[in-house]
Amino acid sequence: MKKQILEKITSYQDYAVELQRGLTAIPALAPSSGGDGEYDKAKWLEGELKKLKFDSIEWINAPQPEARNGIRPNIIARYKGKSSAKTIWFMSHLDIVPPGEAKLWTSDPYKMEVKDGRLIGRGVEDNQQAIVSSILVVKAMMELDYRPEYDIALLFCADEETGSGFGADYISEKRPDIFGRDDVFFVPDSGTEDGAMIEVAEKSILWMKVVTKGKQCHASRPSLGVNAFKAASDLVLRFQKLYKKFPKKDRLYEPPISTFEPTKKENNVPNVNTLPGEDVFYMDCRVMPCYQLAEVKTEMRRMADEVETKYGVKIEFEPQQESQAAPPTDPKAPIVLALKKAIKEVLGVKPKAYGIGGGTVAAFFRRLHLPVVVYSRLNESAHMPNEYCVIDHMMGDAKVFAVTALLLCKEK
Repeated sequence: MKKQILEKITSYQDYAVELQRGLTAIPALAPSSGGDGEYDKAKWLEGELKKLKFDSIEWINAPQPEARNGIRPNIIARYKGKSSAKTIWFMSHLDIVPPGEAKLWTSDPYKMEVKDGRLIGRGVEDNQQAIVSSILVVKAMMELDYRPEYDIALLFCADEETGSGFGADYISEKRPDIFGRDDVFFVPDSGTEDGAMIEVAEKSILWMKVVTKGKQCHASRPSLGVNAFKAASDLVLRFQKLYKKFPKKDRLYEPPISTFEPTKKENNVPNVNTLPGEDVFYMDCRVMPCYQLAEVKTEMRRMADEVETKYGVKIEFEPQQESQAAPPTDPKAPIVLALKKAIKEVLGVKPKAYGIGGGTVAAFFRRLHLPVVVYSRLNESAHMPNEYCVIDHMMGDAKVFAVTALLLCKEK
């Protein structure tokens, strides 16, 4: 059956391209990004799904008054197996980011172009490559009248690009009942060009806004004021000691350490000869899961207290994002081992499980103690002008997923 399924997938290339074309033509932008949400795209996709032999198609609607029809839709299309004791999930997201500067595009972002083996348009890689590749897997099984050992469900989520509050986060909080304790999850939303990397773990994330308040005065008479910029600069350098305070290394991750980096800095005074009374900078901290973010914040506060005492300033912390790492997926979990075997068979490369410093929607499902792999073959053109999807990558992903699903279905 594996050979027939892979041959079927190969024959679907034109179908896959046209699915991409239809999806690209319907922008799905969050209201906060100037759009109406995913409703129109979801309705179009539902129409395509109804042409196939899914056993059920369900909408889970997260309410948002600003969105079209007041909802942010999430769709579940289920193809039942011989047993519903377990479900193999493929999660992709419907929403996209805005095109950005129009002059940087060589074509209309919403009129997909096919050129040199690539599909060009906003959303074609992020995340329509995943939408299409997952559909190809079940379409092949359906047309061959093959029922897998277990259910296969495609989850098309809203709101991944702006926080997932109406998508994966909403579903995992409001509808955890739809997931079984033996379910497994594919999230094709990150990867490398050669398709060798399988993401199984993520670090904790802490983005911190740091506001230092002193006293403004003329720069020629600094004794009359309190230089907030000078104090903040001292604190920036002290924060580099966080590397020594939280030194745990783990080769599963790239890089294999926690990172604590100053990033954005807001303007203070507009002229050279005024000593600034307020200074604002930001820290991006990616922390190994063995540490609690509360520990990191306590240490940052201790350092800030020392600077306050030394310079006579007041320092306030305003967390911009704070997410404790979800439990990692065991690199030896059946889904990881099956995926490794499929990658080697289909792509001929030696795969590796690894952890990242960034965050993905996989975290929401890992917190439900579901084994999740984040995997796809990508060139990382997401969010860029002239975003593109390599057709071979899209078709190859479908084949890798199909072989993995077949291997998982052999489990008893």
